[in-house]
Amino acid sequence: MEKSKVYFTDFRTQLGVSITEKLKRLIRRAGIGTIPMEGKFVAVKMHFGELGNLAYLRPNYARAVVDVIKDQGGRPFLTDCNTLYPGSRKNALEHLDCANINGFNTVTCGCQILIGDGLRGTDDVVVPVEGGVYCQEAYIGRAVMDADILVSLTHFKGHEEAGFGGAIKNIGMGCGSRAGKMHQHSDGKPVVDPDLCRLCRRCAGECGSDAIRYENGKAVIDQAACKGCGRCIGACAFDAISCPDFNAADRLGCKMAEYTKAVCGGRPCFHISLITDVSPNCDCHAENDAPILPDLGILASFDPVALDQACVDLCQKAEPIRNSQLGDNLARPDWHHHHDHFKDSNPHVSWKETLAHGERIGLGTRSYELIVMT
Repeated sequence: MEKSKVYFTDFRTQLGVSITEKLKRLIRRAGIGTIPMEGKFVAVKMHFGELGNLAYLRPNYARAVVDVIKDQGGRPFLTDCNTLYPGSRKNALEHLDCANINGFNTVTCGCQILIGDGLRGTDDVVVPVEGGVYCQEAYIGRAVMDADILVSLTHFKGHEEAGFGGAIKNIGMGCGSRAGKMHQHSDGKPVVDPDLCRLCRRCAGECGSDAIRYENGKAVIDQAACKGCGRCIGACAFDAISCPDFNAADRLGCKMAEYTKAVCGGRPCFHISLITDVSPNCDCHAENDAPILPDLGILASFDPVALDQACVDLCQKAEPIRNSQLGDNLARPDWHHHHDHFKDSNPHVSWKETLAHGERIGLGTRSYELIVMT
């Protein structure tokens, strides 16, 4: 397979040139202008950050991408889908409030914000996965699939399950509806912890399959009737409902790659990643630990696999920050060195299979040419 082109620039700027202007130059040089956008709906997929987290991308970066899309006649909107877990983004109203509090709104970003899978995380489209091994179909937020063009804008960081959060995770997991996230995370169905259940009955009100009943003052999920949509998990305010059969990291990564192919298939897509504030864990946390690696730069490509591989390679070459989770681990005299910054930060992760599987199913290639722009 021919090498994919990945464009890169660092965060150095000259007097009078802002980093957002540098971002615009990079994505134009990387070829975003070759996508016909006149009058087209353009979904800009990003993460608005959980309340309390400050590592997410600033709205200024989103505005720069939106401005370029508008210059090409596109009709952009920022989007993300609701979370599977309880938090400040588990339904569209709270999600929009969270985005606004974190600085994302029509004034700062210059476009509307749409939550991709609707009010309750159930407004999705079933999309076939061409060449899927683990998923023959994917459950994707309807607004994401209704767009003519997809642009992913990713905060590249560490991740406690996937090893790192890059373009594939931003698209594959991030564009999944609640059912889609459930599909990727688990092959099983949720259960109730009776010690945490407070009989509020919100879960039954959210259940779309009438699978929840009450016995001895506690909620019980009928596994035969349950469809595994995950709505009850988001409804429970006491974390009493969870899925006990979470996939191993390798299978999770493969499913994310397959969901990414479902999202990107059959329409123009363009991908941007910023390696900045490289927190050890996901932006879904309501906090962020100190960065494990220095700010490295901005990358763009039409190939999400090549883009993630290029980001990984740059990170692996970088010097770890001493006062960080990664630095603390490496400083321990009894530490088993993996010689892999992501595994040395979170030892139980597995990330290589995500990229390998993405290449196998035709999502992209790990072979790339890095084109450096000053």
